[in-house]
Amino acid sequence: MAPPDIDLGPRWFVGARINFAENLLRRRDGGHAIVFRDERGRRRALTFAELHARAGHVAGALTRAGVQPGDRVAGYLPNIPETIIAMLGAAWIGAVWSSCSPDFGVPAVLDRFGQIEPRVLVVADGYRYGGKDIDCRPRIREIVQSLPSVERTIVIPFLHDDSAADGVPGAIPWNEWATRDAAPPFTRLPFDHPLYIMFSSGTTGRPKCIVHGAGGTLLQHMKEHVLHCDLRAGETIFYFTTCGWMMWNWLVSALAVGATVALYDGAPLPAHDPSALWKFAAEERIAVFGTSARYLSLAEKGGLTPGRAHDLSALRLILSTGSPLAPESFDYVTRDIKPGVHLASISGGTDLISCFALGNPLMPVWRGELQAPGLGMAVDVFGEDGRPRRDGPGELVCTRPFPSMPVSFWNDPDGSRYKSAYFDFFPGVWRHGDWAAFTEHGGLVIYGRSDATLNPGGVRIGTAEIYRQVEQFPEVLESVAIATRVAAGSADVEIVLFVRTREGAALDDELVRRIKRGIRDGTSPHHVPRRILQVSDIPRTVSGKISEIAVRDAFEGREVSNSGALANPASLDEYRKLGGG
Repeated sequence: MAPPDIDLGPRWFVGARINFAENLLRRRDGGHAIVFRDERGRRRALTFAELHARAGHVAGALTRAGVQPGDRVAGYLPNIPETIIAMLGAAWIGAVWSSCSPDFGVPAVLDRFGQIEPRVLVVADGYRYGGKDIDCRPRIREIVQSLPSVERTIVIPFLHDDSAADGVPGAIPWNEWATRDAAPPFTRLPFDHPLYIMFSSGTTGRPKCIVHGAGGTLLQHMKEHVLHCDLRAGETIFYFTTCGWMMWNWLVSALAVGATVALYDGAPLPAHDPSALWKFAAEERIAVFGTSARYLSLAEKGGLTPGRAHDLSALRLILSTGSPLAPESFDYVTRDIKPGVHLASISGGTDLISCFALGNPLMPVWRGELQAPGLGMAVDVFGEDGRPRRDGPGELVCTRPFPSMPVSFWNDPDGSRYKSAYFDFFPGVWRHGDWAAFTEHGGLVIYGRSDATLNPGGVRIGTAEIYRQVEQFPEVLESVAIATRVAAGSADVEIVLFVRTREGAALDDELVRRIKRGIRDGTSPHHVPRRILQVSDIPRTVSGKISEIAVRDAFEGREVSNSGALANPASLDEYRKLGGG
């Protein structure tokens, strides 16, 4: 029997009925389901029995409010236990969960929630970051007034006491709303019933609303946790993430394994305690520690040596994603964090709520490489001719269906937006948008986003190859590279590199010469930047990813289509001035 066409959105396990929350809440004993700390070190813990009971109360409250399967429940929340409780309560009755981190500005929230029209909005009164308390209530008032679909707003007192709901029109305090209703039976629904609505970054237009099904999400996450991470019941898993990034959804699914989920909210490198995450790992006996490539780079440049300062004997797997992990960061992990630890650079995305390439506990780790494609994933690299390529980099693709493909886009009744997002470039083949290559070991190297690759003189290169060379210099904290036209009407481009230096370091002529020489020796003469400019900040999405396209548009004087999707949109002004805009 021929495999189904990937772009037809094949259905899986037709006739099966499941409930996502029921699977995550199978364990109901006194073991820890969640341990939470904030950047001040304050700790809370919930047992599996307590988590089941509290999620049941939320399910009961939603049922009393008339919420039905398929209705949307949205969260504007920090990474706290109540966020998981609210999500599980929604999934319990078949409602669809969607969340944004509280560092999203009002326009970015409305760009997302305004499309999906939630009936219930769960918010926190504020959050803490970098030693500061940020009161979210003024933003919440504006959001609620602009979302006519919201019938109930539930306020969690994170910064304040139970008066946190004061000043929010029609708000109900969490401790009053989420504690009194009896749990209804789990609502078992079809395998592809909507579970989550995720959002694309929105840096190139209005965010896509990506609908993921309960069964495909559960199956894919269990595969990755149990087989790729070798996660076991009773172990503790952590990922530094916000609730606006798919890694939060991925992390929470570890409850289905019977593992303890460790949550942290706040700055990853707080000034008063830069080793806060490693102290957390040591004291909670974390076995699987997940973070970003950027965090590891900044930790190294900050002189952190966690393996000497903390007992990391329980740690056996470190995961890194968000951007390509530089070979030098592999060295840092094995030298200064834990020799012999399994280090897995992983890559996937919101679009599949999982990974195309990740770790394999049965294979060796090769410096600078992602170990292997995901099990059951027909991952390939295509040249521009649409044929598999093994002699160099190309487009990362998937040629067969997989269970966690989106079940749809929201408000896309004929599926045209869905198909154009993934299948227009190579008909019948999922094009992911990463520039990648297979290695001789069967692993992968990701060079960056294919729409941000650099092509001076017709020689194409991924931005990650530039960053790997530049960020070896101790004076440089981070960098961003773009390709801009040599002249109006010209087909050729030149590379412009922007660097953010560490405090006390300056981009002088000597450093510029050394950077250019490093890029020439490490890549090629074609990719030496024509200009290297110092900046004070690098534009990033709210999930922490560098936005080269926003930098390029600002530098070339074009309007950035959705600057509200950036965590630091004001940083674009500096690039406009440097470009003469």
